[in-house]
Amino acid sequence: MAQEKMLTGCAAAAIGAQLAEVEVICSYPIRPYTAIMMELAKMVANGELQAEFVHGEGEHAQISVVLGASAAGARALTGSSGVGLTYAMEVYSPMSGGRYPVQMTIADRALDPPGDFGSEHTDAMSTRGQGWIMGWARSPQEVLDNTLLLYRIGEDPKVMLPQMPVQDGYFISHIPDRVSVPTLAQAREFLPPYKPHTPLSLTEPCSHGPQIRPDQGAPMDAQRAAVYLDVPAVIEKATAEYNKIMGRNYDPFLEKYKMEDAEIAFFIQGAHSNTCMKEIDKMRKQGVKVGMIRPRWITPWPTQYLAEALAGVKAVGVIETNTHYGGSMRGGNLMPEVRASLYDLDDRPAVCAFMAGLGGETVWPEEFHSMAKVLTQMAKDKKASQYTYWVGFEGK
Repeated sequence: MAQEKMLTGCAAAAIGAQLAEVEVICSYPIRPYTAIMMELAKMVANGELQAEFVHGEGEHAQISVVLGASAAGARALTGSSGVGLTYAMEVYSPMSGGRYPVQMTIADRALDPPGDFGSEHTDAMSTRGQGWIMGWARSPQEVLDNTLLLYRIGEDPKVMLPQMPVQDGYFISHIPDRVSVPTLAQAREFLPPYKPHTPLSLTEPCSHGPQIRPDQGAPMDAQRAAVYLDVPAVIEKATAEYNKIMGRNYDPFLEKYKMEDAEIAFFIQGAHSNTCMKEIDKMRKQGVKVGMIRPRWITPWPTQYLAEALAGVKAVGVIETNTHYGGSMRGGNLMPEVRASLYDLDDRPAVCAFMAGLGGETVWPEEFHSMAKVLTQMAKDKKASQYTYWVGFEGK
């Protein structure tokens, strides 16, 4: 029977990995994800997890170690935060291109500058083009559940891709919350043993990571792109089974809050969505028809589902806790994707972006009310007067 515990996001990630029975772990310290590896190291030392625990010489080495472990047939785990993610960038594409379904658990953190220790989504978002499945949790419960879900999705024979379950540094990683912890029997029922597609073998040798001719590159890229056409169906099936076994109620792609009759909506990922929902409740009592959409995964991007969810909305505010300097909307990475998803609608909502929560700053309750006023005016005007607002700096 499942047990309820008070866990931080880091502890929840470690227990999720323990329930997944990971076999090779490679660590390298960087705040705030380090506590995940501290918990796992204790489990291995105490005999609670039968795994090889390797301390890497750096983030690049971390990914290299778990790539080799996955190729040899082991379920492997690593992780990082902030500049650690960017230091390992070279190995991300070989990992997905070689179809090694390693998991890299992330507690995000702002890059340099400003170089502070606060949560910001830019670190993990900067890896989006490397072919990894990725999404942000909004609670320690979801951190644990996403750990198991992503192993199941990534290790599916139709997929075989690495994954990044991401949580907001400190807001999730270091703040305890109630978590329903499944039993090992439940985890085993949901997550079968890992079976590599072409394991390393002395008797049946094959090439891993070969250097190839230019004319061989395009077919490999096309194959990787084609895999993502199959991923949504795998996510749907895995989520339905997880809900049934664990007693959860996750939507495969989008968490929708008060969207049934919403005229304006926030699009937001990660921990700040918790504050957003609280303030939506208050605004609803004031007669404001506002709702929220939160993506469970941003790779693969839920294009069709997002268009359907926002088809009847008049104005959408995309809250960007990440940066994309010089991009099409001069803001973050999410707004161009949202606008592209809505492009084919006959009656498109007006869309703007709100830069908020950068550098680990709190998105305060009153700021959601201010953003809602902007969206209400946009709905009346049927257009955005400006595309990107820097919350807290407008009018200064």
